Amino acid sequence: MSIVRNPPQVLAMKAYSAVLLLLVSSVLAGCASPGAPELRPYTAQETRELAMEALNRRGLSFDEYQQKKAELLGRPASFDSQGEMSAQRSISRHQPAS
Repeated sequence: MSIVRNPPQVLAMKAYSAVLLLLVSSVLAGCASPGAPELRPYTAQETRELAMEALNRRGLSFDEYQQKKAELLGRPASFDSQGEMSAQRSISRHQPAS
């Protein structure tokens, strides 16, 4: 019984074929994957929500936060003549009418 050994050229050819097969399959897999999602402009509501989220992360003082929030929402801040927020006005806005 004799053992048949593969010459180095045959081993090199098998390795080359395996690498080529992997390369071709990688390219084809990349071409078959879906592209980037469709980009669309944000709506006004989404823009406001993103701005509010960013405002919440900024770590502002209460007064600065209320001022910026009022600017974003497009309504005047409810501060009294001394520059303090009126708690009574805030409470009356949020309570249902009796």
